[in-house]
Amino acid sequence: MTIHEAQQRLVFQLYGIYDNREASNIADLVMEHLTGWEKVDRILHKQVSLLTDKIALLEKITSDLLTYKPVQYVLNEAWFYGLKFFVNEHVLIPRPETEELVEWVILEVRSAKNEIRYMNSQAEDQCSDVKIFDMGTGSGCISIALKKKLPLLEIVACDVSKGALEVAQKNAAMNQTDIGLLHMNFLDPVQWEHLPTFDVIVSNPPYVPLKDKDTMRQNVLQYEPHLALFVENNDPLLFYRSIADFAKEKMQAGGSIYAEIHEELATETVQIFSENGFGNIEIKKDMQGKDRMIRVKN
Repeated sequence: MTIHEAQQRLVFQLYGIYDNREASNIADLVMEHLTGWEKVDRILHKQVSLLTDKIALLEKITSDLLTYKPVQYVLNEAWFYGLKFFVNEHVLIPRPETEELVEWVILEVRSAKNEIRYMNSQAEDQCSDVKIFDMGTGSGCISIALKKKLPLLEIVACDVSKGALEVAQKNAAMNQTDIGLLHMNFLDPVQWEHLPTFDVIVSNPPYVPLKDKDTMRQNVLQYEPHLALFVENNDPLLFYRSIADFAKEKMQAGGSIYAEIHEELATETVQIFSENGFGNIEIKKDMQGKDRMIRVKN
């Protein structure tokens, strides 16, 4: 079986559960994983035959994909902000909307650094004083992407899931980044006591009400960790209240909060921070025009 034949066969099999474009994209990821060649190289070598062990692996991958298992979990890899991450069913698959959140943080931290540089020639030394707290880090993608782009930042990340923290540790090592990782239940304020203060709080917390399950895709419901996705219908914003409380205790004067939000709960999320004494609040839309991110300054 040639590379071209293998890809065409996989695409055809995936048409049963994915649309044409997504089936082609998944097949591209699988064939790159199998061959080590990007798309252009695979086209140039399309008549090269796959080795027997690669054909067997392709059959296993195809079988997994046909159960609706996301390709990122099948291959144990996902790309985020230009970096490769190990993923398994302990962590959410990183999404493009979260890349937009990371980009917002980077732009604003750099802007603040430039302002300091303008006033102080030793600004580069002061960059190392900026501390970031990542609540619910999952795979570590937010913290690791921030650390890669802004290496002098000090970043501490937490998660309630030990399995997720193991994945985050693996990804930090794989991407050669040094971040602090804590196993803690963020909803328990007693566990905040030992923490220092931070300049930036960033989070992609669980925010999907359980009632939204009916609108979600089968591959998400079957395989992605519900602990990282869902909140109770009667209290969908509990994590944002905890973030507001945490910020009042642990965020430095002049600090900022950046978080992903539910597109239909933007007004209610703003109200939580407003009621907690925060006045400088901005909602930002994602690339699809949906209210997706919030920035809160004190």
